[in-house]
Amino acid sequence: MNPDNYLSRTPLIDATQRVRGYRLSWQDAQVDTAPPDRTMQPLLALMAQFPHQAGSCQFFIDIDAAALSADGLQYLNPATTVLMFGQAELACPEGIELALSLHAQGFRLALRHPDVALFDSSDGLLSLMTYVTADLAHPDLARIASLATLAEPALELMVDKVSDWNGFDACAALGLAGFFENLCASPRSLPRIAEMGSQTVLILQLMTMVQNFADIRELEKVLQRDAMLSYKLLRYINSAGFGLQIEIESLRHAITMLGYQPLYRWLALLLATTGSAGSSRALLQTAIVRGRFVELLGVGLLPSGEAGNLFVVGLFSLLDQLMGTPMHQLMRQVSLSDAIVQALLYRGDIYGPLLALAEACEGEGGSAPALADALFMAPSQVNKAHGSAMVWAQDLNL
Repeated sequence: MNPDNYLSRTPLIDATQRVRGYRLSWQDAQVDTAPPDRTMQPLLALMAQFPHQAGSCQFFIDIDAAALSADGLQYLNPATTVLMFGQAELACPEGIELALSLHAQGFRLALRHPDVALFDSSDGLLSLMTYVTADLAHPDLARIASLATLAEPALELMVDKVSDWNGFDACAALGLAGFFENLCASPRSLPRIAEMGSQTVLILQLMTMVQNFADIRELEKVLQRDAMLSYKLLRYINSAGFGLQIEIESLRHAITMLGYQPLYRWLALLLATTGSAGSSRALLQTAIVRGRFVELLGVGLLPSGEAGNLFVVGLFSLLDQLMGTPMHQLMRQVSLSDAIVQALLYRGDIYGPLLALAEACEGEGGSAPALADALFMAPSQVNKAHGSAMVWAQDLNL
């Protein structure tokens, strides 16, 4: 197995559809038969390269106790790293000693699929855990959830193998978070929007004006029609994801400091949040990750002035699901360049291959290597962009 593989992420989604974190793994099918040190150590090394984050996003990784070394953990942030072990690996004196050491270093620990009998054990193993997992199909799922809540200290049960929205609804009914394995490929049935809301129309007008470099005073007049929209726009611009050293206080200030192109990006983000049919916070977060991912993939391949368009391509690739409107219809309502439209409808033109690569990295499919090769991109370059996009999107804290 080539350790320089392509990263795959599975979002952990709570009952309110908020993305809590991601379970990270490799896409290559040979991973399951490869020695643990050939798969786990490269993944830990990649995680160590992720940008610094405040701790709002948790990264979950399956760990083989026998292959774990101090070197593999020394550059990780314990506050954002959850190490997931099988029960057999830790249910012994050596395993408990390892768990004690990791717990003392500040790592959060999770036990995969523990036996129900373990909750009555006195060996102290569960007291070192923060999480336990169980399959959605487990016949005693509700009982395990109850035992986890009653444990000292209380544990959080995370559900494995949530493959569709019916499975998510079953988890949400129990108040549980679950690893949603197929989020983007499992569109939720949403009501069609008969007509766009007033905020959506206003944002589309602003986007067109920004594209045409309209006078700042005219932009301000339009934005002043909706105080909440103005507030949200400034909140996004001042978010941690933008990395500004000063606080932007007005639309005029934003254009003066940033220019028109970054403003277009944040208006696009606002548009994605206004879809009344798209109630999924998790889907919106996925769209934001995809937008940033596509943008970062384009660094060095396309001029820096294309960054805003790349972000919009990734973000809008899920706009049909977020707004409950077919993509072809949306393209008639939103004023976008032909290159963006070709990418969204057909994965064509200059942006389409980058979008296709970002999509291929979201699951277990095997098309990422061929798509990356066609763009002359190394796996390490793709993976670094992927990790940075996850951190960036989570830091927005939408």
